[in-house]
Amino acid sequence: MAWYAYCITERNAFTELGRHRKPMPLSGVTGLFGNQTFLFPAADLAVVVSEHMPEDAGRLVTVEGQAAAREHARVISLCFAQSTVLPFRYGTTFEDDDALRRSVRSNQRHFMANVERLRGMAEMHLKVMLNDICPEAKPCGSVSQTAGQEYLSHLRESAARQRERQSRARALSVQMHRMFSPVAEEVTCKRMDCGKMLLDIAHLVEKRTVERYQNKYSSIALELKDYAMQLSGPWPPYHFVHREQRGHSAHA
Repeated sequence: MAWYAYCITERNAFTELGRHRKPMPLSGVTGLFGNQTFLFPAADLAVVVSEHMPEDAGRLVTVEGQAAAREHARVISLCFAQSTVLPFRYGTTFEDDDALRRSVRSNQRHFMANVERLRGMAEMHLKVMLNDICPEAKPCGSVSQTAGQEYLSHLRESAARQRERQSRARALSVQMHRMFSPVAEEVTCKRMDCGKMLLDIAHLVEKRTVERYQNKYSSIALELKDYAMQLSGPWPPYHFVHREQRGHSAHA
C-alpha cells in the first residue's frame, strides 16, 4: 500500500499507538480527499500518513490540489497541537511500508535531533511592508540605443540601489530581532511591483512565550506607523526543519 506523508511526530505523544507495530488510525483526523489518517510507528517516532491511491497522484497537481494543500497543512497543525512535528513537503509519498520504514531508519538520527531541537517551539510569521527607498529610474531606451558609458553608469546606479535596499532590509530585520528576541529566524526580502519592499520574517519562539510575542507585536505595530505589518501564527516550525526526508514529492 502506498502512503501519503504529512509529518513526523513523537510516538509517545499518542497513547493509542502503545506498543503497536502496525499503523493505527488517528481518530478524528481525516486527510487529503477525505482519506483516513494513520499513525505509522517507527521506533521512537511516528509518521502521520493516509492511504495514497494511484488516482491521487494526478489530483495533487491540479486545481483540486490547491484545496489539498490546505488539508495537508490542517493535518500538520492538528498534530502540532499535541506534539512536536517535522512537516513533510506537500506531495510527499512512499510507495509501500518498506519504503517508509527505510526512509525513517536511514534518517533516524537526523529526525531525532530535529525533534529535540524543536520540542516546545512554534513559528511566528511576520510580514513588514515598507516604501522602496530607491525607486527604479525609468529606462531611457534599449541597450542598443544607449551609449556604452551611460549604460555602465546605469548598471552602477542599479547596483548601488540594490545595496541600499539590502542595507535597509538588514537593519530592519535586526531591529525586529531585538524587539522580539526569537530563538532563531529566517528572513527574506523582495521588491514588489507596487514600488514597496516586503520583508518576510519567520521567528522561532518557545510556545509558552507566544502570547507575550503577540502582545509585543500589537504595541510595535502601533509605534511603527511607517510600516504595514501583518502577523500570523503560531505555526508548526516549517522554516526551521533541516530536511533530509527521502520520499517522492509531486513538487520535486
